[in-house]
Amino acid sequence: MEKRDIEEIEIDLLLEAIVRRYGYDFRNYSRASISRRIRQAMAKVNCETIGALTAKILYDSEAFQHVVANFSITVTEMFRDPEFYAIIRKQVIPYLATYPFIKVWHAGCATGEEAYSLAIFLQEEGLLERTTIYATDFNEDALEKARAGIYPLERMKQYGSNYRQAGGCCSLSEYYHAQYDSVIMEPGLRKSIMFSRHNLTVDQVFGEMNLVLCRNVLIYFNRILQSRVLRLFDESLLNGGFLCLGSRESLQFSDRAGHFMKFNDKRKIYRKRTAP
Repeated sequence: MEKRDIEEIEIDLLLEAIVRRYGYDFRNYSRASISRRIRQAMAKVNCETIGALTAKILYDSEAFQHVVANFSITVTEMFRDPEFYAIIRKQVIPYLATYPFIKVWHAGCATGEEAYSLAIFLQEEGLLERTTIYATDFNEDALEKARAGIYPLERMKQYGSNYRQAGGCCSLSEYYHAQYDSVIMEPGLRKSIMFSRHNLTVDQVFGEMNLVLCRNVLIYFNRILQSRVLRLFDESLLNGGFLCLGSRESLQFSDRAGHFMKFNDKRKIYRKRTAP
């Protein structure tokens, strides 16, 4: 048996150990992605082999927290992909405005920058007071940062540029307070967002939503897990609700594709069909 084959067995055993010991299920993540993250985790906790990492996390829950944090995808920024946010503002929010109450699920919210971005646009459109944004992730460390709403001041120049390109109507600085080398988001924005732990791999339907956003998360899942997650989104959306995926993601090969119509194909925005 070649070394590569042995390592595949070791990965299987590690992922099985994680789900049985801690309840986090990474078995249907993209193999290339999870293998890369396992290597990074090994370096973090000073393990030379995957087998050693398995033994360590079974008996050391603190080491496991380092590992699971490394498995989380936390690449994000405010108004990431400004054209997407411009379309949300001009084409999707007018539909949301027709509802007396608006419920949004932002799945895989990481450290929260994009949840705050949506809240800013909803406030500018006069809709935030009747909106609840449920922003979820499985990474508790990332969620704590999101709840605090504190970000490095050095990022604000890029975030401000994104905001203007997306159609922001004032200055982004109106939505945060700067102190020293950090900023904190306005309390009015923070109170409209409920940051909570939800694991797309094992947890259930989140609720009856008008809008679900999960951008650039499905690319890290294999086809089995993608199908499960898209079912969750379908069952969480009201008829006529919107689903937003990442630019490299699609409903094209999903068994749920027939439940949706393309609203903006370029930006992967779909609208759930109304039942006959």
